[in-house]
Amino acid sequence: MIFEGFQNGINLGGWISQFDKYDKAHFDSFITEKDIAYIASLGYDHVRVPVDYNVLEDEDGNIIPSGFDYLENCRSWCEKYHLNMLIDLHECYGYSFDPLKRDMDRKKFFYDDTLQERFLHLWSEIATRFKDYPDQVAFEPLNEVVLEEVADAWNAVIAKYVTLMRSIVPEAYLVIGGVCYNNVLSVPLIKVPDTYKIVFNFHCYEPMVFTHQGAYWVEDMPLDFRIGYPKSLAQYRKTSTELSKALAGAVFKEGISDIGPDFFADIFAPAVEAAKKAGVPLYCGEYGVIELASQEDKDRWLADISQAFDTFGVGRALWNYKEKDFGIVTKDFPNT
Repeated sequence: MIFEGFQNGINLGGWISQFDKYDKAHFDSFITEKDIAYIASLGYDHVRVPVDYNVLEDEDGNIIPSGFDYLENCRSWCEKYHLNMLIDLHECYGYSFDPLKRDMDRKKFFYDDTLQERFLHLWSEIATRFKDYPDQVAFEPLNEVVLEEVADAWNAVIAKYVTLMRSIVPEAYLVIGGVCYNNVLSVPLIKVPDTYKIVFNFHCYEPMVFTHQGAYWVEDMPLDFRIGYPKSLAQYRKTSTELSKALAGAVFKEGISDIGPDFFADIFAPAVEAAKKAGVPLYCGEYGVIELASQEDKDRWLADISQAFDTFGVGRALWNYKEKDFGIVTKDFPNT
């Protein structure tokens, strides 16, 4: 199955999510109609729009109408330039995936009814505002559940979410990811109450030691570390083990091919099978390479992973359009 209209997209990370500080001037200028027009000119068919809860509601849970204006303006621009839009709640009250927020309790949300009620209340507001655009706007409940141990609890939250959303946006696509930072290997753990207009979602930055080389937010990663692509699977495994436990990932799956298109096909295989069994499309909401890597290496990596996407009909959204260490355009693009 194909996620129609969401085959080739790009993320708008760093705009109304993962911003340095709450700053209206930033929100008003970082992404404008000109950016959406340019994205459309590049041949993309959709944008994934990460948004943090504190743009849409205050700390007491009161709705911030001006925060919703950014999403609503983006949808309007997308309509003008024939793009679809995936709204991704990147952080909710009580939960964040962000590894730099080291004091965050990444388990509490999944067992706290009060936090979940607030999460669902915000989603009720989002869905209500965008219910008239089921063919253009899709919805993603929460970005990157970190802990594998909360898989069952997360599935219980998903069940509540799907029930709520079906009551408001019965014909919109809901894009559901798994645990372990939405690792591709976690897709088979996803359980949903029904599969109508459901999409299974994963992120792929494999091999992490290549795509996140020199990343300041990765624990124990030397800032000056560099490695090329492709290298052998054995080398990526060895280097990952030597550098940081945070770099463990699908490269350590047994019985997979050496690095290249077949490597991606092999690590995608369980997710492809799970989606096929459920009768739902498969989507990669984030993939990309840090800007510190050489352009030649990035191009080779993108060619290999894209071949696997195309083989299996997996829709995808590149991370990232602007900044966040992965951007394809400069900060000053709108003024150039």
